[in-house]
Amino acid sequence: MALAKGEDVLSRVYFTSDHHFGHKLIIDFESRPFADAEEMDQAMIASWNAVVGKEDKVFHLGDFSFLNQADTRNIVSALNGYKILILGNHDRGRGRAWWLAAGFDEVSEYPLIYKEFFLLSHEPMYMNKHMPYVNVHGHIHGQRYEGNHHFNICVEHWNYTPLSFEQIRDAVTASEEG
Repeated sequence: MALAKGEDVLSRVYFTSDHHFGHKLIIDFESRPFADAEEMDQAMIASWNAVVGKEDKVFHLGDFSFLNQADTRNIVSALNGYKILILGNHDRGRGRAWWLAAGFDEVSEYPLIYKEFFLLSHEPMYMNKHMPYVNVHGHIHGQRYEGNHHFNICVEHWNYTPLSFEQIRDAVTASEEG
């Protein structure tokens, strides 16, 4: 298997979304199993770092933090990996420069295509059976879309832990064969 330019055989790629760091109300909104926002934040940092290594890459698909820039920077710096943020609806009011200053390595205001097959976005995108993509998205938290063209990466579905590219690829492949 040939590696793409800039890829390291030891590094992995992960995806996640909708941490809502510092957002105490999300605990009740989404029935998260935490006593308060501080416990939630610490547990999510630990879950992230349990799978993501220092050399890995993470695409965060939006709604990262409700905290001020200094506290957000502390969380970003505590998380392993090279971090790419696709802005979510709760992130957009701050703009790219704010998130870069908070410590993200890259920030996109728009969806991205990864490996010519995965459409990465915060909100689910319109997809039909003729489109050659799987939409990896967040935004809808505990809900799911039926079918093979959407993959909800929200933390509520994955025990607050980022999923690897291989996990998503294998899940999509298995559902297409079924």
